[in-house]
Amino acid sequence: MGGKQDRDEAYGKPAKYDPSFRGPIKNRSCTDIVCCILFLLFILGYIVVGIVAWVYGDPRQVLYPRNSTGAYCGVGANKDKPYLLYFNIFSCVLATNIITVAENGLQCPTPQVCVSSCPEVAWTVEVNQFSQKVGEVFYTANRNFCLPGVPWDMPVIQSLQQELCPSFLLPSAPALGRCLPLLNSTPPELPGISSNTSISQGISGLLDSLNARDISVKIFEDFAQSWYWILVAVGHMMSTMFYPLVTFVLLLICIVYWAMTALYLATSGQPQYVLWAPNASLPSCEKVQMNTSCNPMAQPVNSSCPGLMCIFQSYSSTGLVQRSLFNLQIYGVLGLFWTLNWVLALGQCVLAGAFASFYWALDKRRDIPTFPLISAFIRTLRYHTGSLAFGALILTLVQIARVVLEYTDNKLRGAQNPVARCIMCCFKCCLWCLEKFIKFLNRNAYIMIAIYGKNFCVSAKNAFMLLMRNIVRVVVLDKVTDLLLFFGKLLVVGGVGVLSFFFFTGRIQGLGTVFESPSLNYYWLPIMVSILGAYVIANGFFSVFGMCVDTLFLCFLEDLERNDGSLDRPYYMPTALLKILGKKNEALPGDKKRKK
Repeated sequence: MGGKQDRDEAYGKPAKYDPSFRGPIKNRSCTDIVCCILFLLFILGYIVVGIVAWVYGDPRQVLYPRNSTGAYCGVGANKDKPYLLYFNIFSCVLATNIITVAENGLQCPTPQVCVSSCPEVAWTVEVNQFSQKVGEVFYTANRNFCLPGVPWDMPVIQSLQQELCPSFLLPSAPALGRCLPLLNSTPPELPGISSNTSISQGISGLLDSLNARDISVKIFEDFAQSWYWILVAVGHMMSTMFYPLVTFVLLLICIVYWAMTALYLATSGQPQYVLWAPNASLPSCEKVQMNTSCNPMAQPVNSSCPGLMCIFQSYSSTGLVQRSLFNLQIYGVLGLFWTLNWVLALGQCVLAGAFASFYWALDKRRDIPTFPLISAFIRTLRYHTGSLAFGALILTLVQIARVVLEYTDNKLRGAQNPVARCIMCCFKCCLWCLEKFIKFLNRNAYIMIAIYGKNFCVSAKNAFMLLMRNIVRVVVLDKVTDLLLFFGKLLVVGGVGVLSFFFFTGRIQGLGTVFESPSLNYYWLPIMVSILGAYVIANGFFSVFGMCVDTLFLCFLEDLERNDGSLDRPYYMPTALLKILGKKNEALPGDKKRKK
């Protein structure tokens, strides 16, 4: 007996009976004021970063394509020419990798021109047309795909040598403002490409096997046909998903704000252009200083270096905003993690306050507040913003450390030896365990904050001590709850998936015309969307259930320490739980109120 008492006191003394305690404390004061001020100042700075990004950034550099002169397509002088045509789109693949192309705003080492419409048929310059004029071959045939300012009487061979006009056209369709070849078309004999059999065969195989445009159209048709039935796993559950919906909206706002700020910051510099040639090693190109700054509005003409052009390289890093770009992006990432964790903490604390109001109502029919969720929401925002920010900041620092470690591991993976990989793996494992522990501690700390209104450190300590005094119950409940939540999610998602499969494949007969399954090109699409939607909804619903279990469990542990079931100290737990535990109250809940 003495040993058990010593172990219990090592984790704090059990809660004592308090006749004035009736659930979540109403007379409370603000907690963690310093952290609250720090968090508000950080949010103010986050807003300033967004304003700076808005003022100096130019998302048109991402949203609108640029031609070889740096002018936007679909804007200003090119208002009637919204699409960008690549003279040799295969150079985007052959000259560099797709990541580099994406980082450069989908720019490629080939001339680009704004056009009013994309080519509809395949065409290649014939050998007998080399001696003709540009106007005869291009302009009179309504092939307005040359760079601006190419004279009518220029020989075709000269325009091709200087890459002022395209040597071939492919049937294309606009995508992201660019004319991209149709994937079900057959490429013509392309200069400089057809001689390489493997490349030609690879391109042909890719174009023959993938028909992404047709697939995308059919997918859109499938969505249009099946959207109503996809939203039926949603409509009847929205009333039970009220607060998770609020949390989802707040999380979405945080993510969208960060994404827009990062986009504007990334486009805050001016585009820089340099000289480039496809064959810079040719003797005629030795006198040209490649990668030197140039003016895209004055493309090199009559140069002795074939294919010499002024192309986009990157965005400038001069200026105060551009020099601080990296720091501002780091600030934005910190803001993203901190605000996301704060929103999640707000949801946990609000739900804990509502569920605690239910548990600590002696008469469940009369003592529960009228609007427990709204009351808990207002109470949490008013008094405990700083405490939530404190817990969210601790978790944020650990998560950012994990991100940095993952980034470092990815960068150094090729140069690591087995010992270094083992050490890195140990560090990653330790941080993962630390993050899980902090999430567990924060979750229970927010429950104690919702009930007693103490600051974060005191609440975390009291929650940890209470759990350690009941470690066996904690382990058993944690495993049982995890198992039940897993089977619950599996049942919902699996049931929706099976039902969707039989419905969208037309295997359920006799439903009538009202419930007739739509005719689809790819029945797997609405099935996958339904399964994903069911998982999101089930995860949101069961997260509320999990928070309810954790809150009621802490309240139950304190109830056992505070009360003994006597007439003056009745248990607050429901009657069904009393029967399970083999305990009873001398008076039924509500028959005798507490002594004042």
